[in-house]
Amino acid sequence: MSTLAAQAISTRRLNLLPLHIEHAEEMAAALSDPALHTFIGGTPDTPQALRSRYQRMTAGSPDPAVSWLNWVIRLRDESCLTGTVQATVSPSGHGHIAEIAWVVGTPWQGRGIAAEAARGLVAWLGCQPVHTVIAHIHPTHRASAAVATAAGLTPTGEWHEGEIRWSRSIGR
Repeated sequence: MSTLAAQAISTRRLNLLPLHIEHAEEMAAALSDPALHTFIGGTPDTPQALRSRYQRMTAGSPDPAVSWLNWVIRLRDESCLTGTVQATVSPSGHGHIAEIAWVVGTPWQGRGIAAEAARGLVAWLGCQPVHTVIAHIHPTHRASAAVATAAGLTPTGEWHEGEIRWSRSIGR
């Protein structure tokens, strides 16, 4: 597999736009609530720190067999960035696997944005050379479990660093 590149994805209400360094300022504001870090740890990034992080992310994985794919979520009606989705695609024994994650800023939570973005991402991955999609979710994070369920993933019972592995086969 050659390295995959993030492409724009449209859903009913959202545009998932490939991540660019220029998104850092707006994303720092969108993700500024410390409560977003309850399950993932850390603190909100400053625009400068996020710009630096986005620069590393957009440079791509140092492993040529691994693709780092990152998008910002734009809510079309409000013309604003609300969060991110990402996929790390890597080879496995049964084909390529995509590990996905998402985050939506506090002001936009509870509106189905993460679920819609995750469904759009999984549908896009289904058109790529990916066999399985996985996510790791904290066992008490009900909102993320609901997003994973909406995207067709189910819990596997396997644990990874204190989180439950969820999975969905999308192979052809």
